[in-house]
Amino acid sequence: MKLIILDRDGVINQDSDAFVKSPDEWIPIPGSLEAIGRLSHAGWRVVVASNQSGIARGLFSMETLGAIHTRMRQAVAEAGGRIDAIFFCPHGPDEACTCRKPLPGMLYDIAHRMDVHLDGVPLVGDSLRDLQAAAAAGCTPWLVLTGKGNKTWETSGTSGELPAGTEVRNDLAAVADALLKANS
Repeated sequence: MKLIILDRDGVINQDSDAFVKSPDEWIPIPGSLEAIGRLSHAGWRVVVASNQSGIARGLFSMETLGAIHTRMRQAVAEAGGRIDAIFFCPHGPDEACTCRKPLPGMLYDIAHRMDVHLDGVPLVGDSLRDLQAAAAAGCTPWLVLTGKGNKTWETSGTSGELPAGTEVRNDLAAVADALLKANS
């Protein structure tokens, strides 16, 4: 099985320092939905892994998060793709959970529930914590320059902080191009 794990905000949809708090605030990044569609058609299983501390902060409810994810799934489906599963951490940064990236607990949960090994599985993110979680779980980290990606590259990429083997691309469409070319 070909599996790809995607962070949500900044990879699939526009990020917001004020959090994406409603379905109306969920705005796809140009080309991201089509990229998921191309990956789905090529046999890739697409899983989303996202920190969602807005729940712990009281900014939105689980029901609202579900509505945001319903909108995302519908938009991906309209572009010909499919999201096979969505995993998220609802905890705040001070709750000492193991599922909040940069810790790899959420990724281990994906591996367990989907009965897969994560060695070499591409994980696409826009922040250093996404890439650190990927490396800790044995995934291949991919940095996109959308969302917070440019800032991540400017602060961590140039200082050598990115995990070894991190691939860097402009956006999710470029990641899909590279993966589909490599697996053709």
